[in-house]
Amino acid sequence: MAVDFTQEIKELRATMDSVRGVTDLDVLARTIDDLEQQASAPDLWDDPDKAQQVTSALSRAGSERDRVITMDSRIDDLETLVEMGTEESDQATLEEAERELAKLKKDVGELEVRTLLSGEYDERSAVVTIRAGAGGVDAADFAEMLMRMYLRWAERHEYPTKVMDTSYAEEAGLKSATFEVNAPYAFGHLSVEGGTHRLVRISPFDNQGRRQTSFAAVEVIPLIESDDSVDIPENELKIDVFRSSGPGGQSVNTTDSAVRMTHLPTGIVVSMQNEKSQIQNRAAALRVLQSRLLLQRKAEEAAVKKEMAGDVKASWGDQMRSYVLNPYQMVKDLRTDYETGNPSAVFDGDIDGFIEAGIRWQIAQNRAAD
Repeated sequence: MAVDFTQEIKELRATMDSVRGVTDLDVLARTIDDLEQQASAPDLWDDPDKAQQVTSALSRAGSERDRVITMDSRIDDLETLVEMGTEESDQATLEEAERELAKLKKDVGELEVRTLLSGEYDERSAVVTIRAGAGGVDAADFAEMLMRMYLRWAERHEYPTKVMDTSYAEEAGLKSATFEVNAPYAFGHLSVEGGTHRLVRISPFDNQGRRQTSFAAVEVIPLIESDDSVDIPENELKIDVFRSSGPGGQSVNTTDSAVRMTHLPTGIVVSMQNEKSQIQNRAAALRVLQSRLLLQRKAEEAAVKKEMAGDVKASWGDQMRSYVLNPYQMVKDLRTDYETGNPSAVFDGDIDGFIEAGIRWQIAQNRAAD
């Protein structure tokens, strides 16, 4: 069936009109001018934290502007390509235009989704924690599969990541793991991944080859920034130090550099062991704890405590996505009904379709609740 380029390009331009309406390039240009002035101040780096905020904000704003301008330019180029191919009846040129149209539809769709992310912390980097749930060694293995999935997703988008803590299970896989995804809107995108994930497969750990169902919980919180003001009195903290451990419980550090921090009033526990020193692990643990408390505080203020990542049970009855490897191959999100028959690609980080569907679903839920 022939592609209706005229209609497709019209729809792309309409989507970009709505993107520009949300982005407001004039306001963005003024913001960039202001940030450039701040960044050029000779005393900027007298306050490193402030300097980091200014330079990061400038980078984000510049990238957002360039993304919109580049997309408009690509649509213009596509239109020119179509005109050339049509006038000269050049099938090769029209096929090239069709390939570029497919790429543009994907990229414009992703840009549109980003404009939908307007939550208070959506622009932030993200801290992701994965915990093995019910299912024994299969659950621990599943937790490690999910961690790799998210790290591969970040790698595909060239987002820097940092593994902060890994607690290995005895036989295989992970009891839990925590890592950062340091990129603009990482929290906005990954927040829809929070919940219980379910895996169904023939267990590689069962010598009778039986099918096993296992669960893992994913928690996503925004990375705290220095101006968020979450003060935690020392008397509310219990801090334990221990030696870092690797797979199978083996020690990988000869000093007590790992840190377990417990917030006594809430019972929230954060462990860090991947930094080089106890001081660095303590600072990292405190930052994640502050992030969790900040999210909890906002959730309580909005009376949506049940939506908090900490409420995830990782068991039957509350799963949000199923990964089925046997007796058929399918990954399906139970909230959005988005699905694919290629679990291998999903576990290799191809989850943008799930994230986009999740964001649109979440926005629809919020609108329905208003």
